[in-house]
Amino acid sequence: MRRRGLIASTVSLIVAPAIVRAQAAWPNRQVRFIVPFPPGGGTDTIGRIIADQLGKTFGQTFVVDNRGGAGGTVGTVELARAAPDGYTVGMITVGSHGIHPTLYAKLAYDPYKDFTPISMFASLPNLLALHPSVPAKTVAELIDLLKKNPGKYTFCSSGAGTSLHLSGELFKQMAGVDMLHVPYKGGGPALIDLVAGQVHMIFGNAPSTWPLVKDGKLRGIAVTSPERSRIMPEFPAIAETVPGFAATSWYGLAGPAGLPQPIVERFEAALREILAKPEVTKRYAELGTDIPPLGKAYLDKFYPEEIARWAPVVRASGARVE
Repeated sequence: MRRRGLIASTVSLIVAPAIVRAQAAWPNRQVRFIVPFPPGGGTDTIGRIIADQLGKTFGQTFVVDNRGGAGGTVGTVELARAAPDGYTVGMITVGSHGIHPTLYAKLAYDPYKDFTPISMFASLPNLLALHPSVPAKTVAELIDLLKKNPGKYTFCSSGAGTSLHLSGELFKQMAGVDMLHVPYKGGGPALIDLVAGQVHMIFGNAPSTWPLVKDGKLRGIAVTSPERSRIMPEFPAIAETVPGFAATSWYGLAGPAGLPQPIVERFEAALREILAKPEVTKRYAELGTDIPPLGKAYLDKFYPEEIARWAPVVRASGARVE
């Protein structure tokens, strides 16, 4: 027994420094950065900014891996199942770690146990944008139009249970209107059909929706935040017409459960550095995106509160994924 104990101790002494050296050398090859939506949407736009900047900071390529489907669940499950070695990280969102725990009867991941939250890195209101053919220029006019034409108009989203979907469901509840939800596999495909006139409106992520509004391809009429956005003050808040309305999106960085603390700390430090860069803050402003409180401690506290906040909205909407 003593010999076995001595061997085990010796092996530990050999292996432990090797693990420390491996973590210290991290990253020494490319890192996979999972974006749980297809290319072209708001999540992908912000994700690519951060992945590119992480690559510059660490001197290694961060390869964006778009894993769309099931409102972001496919990519989130992929992240949960990855090896906790720092070579696979990805985005978590208001959908994956706010809405889905209530929306899904059997969620394929545990938002508390299957991840190592690292930090939030973006927060943004959704932008209510209409196809130019819709004869409404204000929220009040839209509500009046929808009440006169129940079930005639459609709103699209990046998938069932995403913030885009639930923003629309909350609007239906609070404004007392009836419109049809059309889900897509990502914000990019939804916006393509919206611009083409196949659907009528979207409560879209600002990074992908606002540029189309500025180009005149869509008509923006309001934001979903409780108050006007600091970045897009020209748009009123829906709450100015529908008191109490609020639905915001956010993006965070996470790894699979068991990600070593030294790697977490290096990511935290990198994000603080990245989000202080003038070129990044300028790009965020162009996309209507704010910088939230940073760090693991804040995200650890924040997303359980999001799950509790969205639960009654999901239940009241009647939305459920079996």
